[in-house]
Amino acid sequence: MKLDTLREQLNALDRELLELAARRQALATEIARVKGELGLPTRDFGREREVLMRARAHATELGLPPGLAEALLRPMIHASLATQEQARVSAQAHGTGQRALVIGGRGKMGRWFVEFLSSQGFGVEIADPAGPAEGYAHRCDWQQGALDHDLIVLATPLGTTAGVLESLAQRRPTGLVFDIGSLKTPLRAGLQALVAAGARVTSLHPMFGPDTDMLSGRHVVFIDLGHTQAVADARALFAHTMAEQVVTSLDEHDRLIAYVLGLSHALNIAFFTALAESGEAAPHLARLSSTTFDAQLDVASRVAAESPALYFEIQSLNAYGDDSLRALEAAVARLRRIVSGHNESEFTSLMTRGKSYLDGRTAMRAPG
Repeated sequence: MKLDTLREQLNALDRELLELAARRQALATEIARVKGELGLPTRDFGREREVLMRARAHATELGLPPGLAEALLRPMIHASLATQEQARVSAQAHGTGQRALVIGGRGKMGRWFVEFLSSQGFGVEIADPAGPAEGYAHRCDWQQGALDHDLIVLATPLGTTAGVLESLAQRRPTGLVFDIGSLKTPLRAGLQALVAAGARVTSLHPMFGPDTDMLSGRHVVFIDLGHTQAVADARALFAHTMAEQVVTSLDEHDRLIAYVLGLSHALNIAFFTALAESGEAAPHLARLSSTTFDAQLDVASRVAAESPALYFEIQSLNAYGDDSLRALEAAVARLRRIVSGHNESEFTSLMTRGKSYLDGRTAMRAPG
């Protein structure tokens, strides 16, 4: 009976914690409104640090581990920022009175853009043979009907996007047009056809997945195809988010993506392939795992759960993809040569050079 009573008290405290969290979220919405009126940015890294340091100090006074206090507050801060960002985007009503067509709007990233544009006040229509989505106008075939929208977003599979772009060029839409493909060199002909047709066209690469609820620390890449106003209009869609905006050329994008996506995917595919073919049973390896192994296994598991078709496209369709694969092959061969040759000094040199490179990248990404 005493255990049941204690558990009931614990349940009551859990509810109080959730009620406090709800009140905190309500305050976050009001803070977003005030920041908007004052023209202040949504994210304040100094304020975040102050909140976390104060929480750690209070935890120490209460006899709690400081790390526990930080672990509790970090997701609360994230949720608060996400609430503020969403409130700010909605308040700007950038798309009020405008119409958007999302081709492929039933897909994961397509649905993200449907909801993102809807939150800005756009009247969104979905074109997708997969069927309608509740609350949105729908057409099964994007080619059936007028294309007089203010914005057309292509969220179609990479293998079909080029053809859709070329077909769009024949229709000469007057609104802003962009795709969200992970690669751009396979889309060159379709994008150039739209440029030649006089369309207001650019190309985007949102560097995040469909489950993303806050764009702080995330990048959106904009491809400059020579239409300055198209790039500016596309960037304006994200102006009131915390996303980092990067403008680049089509070829520069794919050259860098060969490493950002191609290399990282290939490394994890090689990692879990080596494990799967090692003859060591997964439960056995789990009993002997380490911090580094567990961290790598976590990333590899997420890669393995992704779409093989999409990841194959990223590896095989990038005109610069072989560069990163050859770099990975050379690095593994060099490491093997160093280890088999018992060359400690060269091994140390590899580690030192890698640390220097990664430290420099970390410094560049540090806030403010």
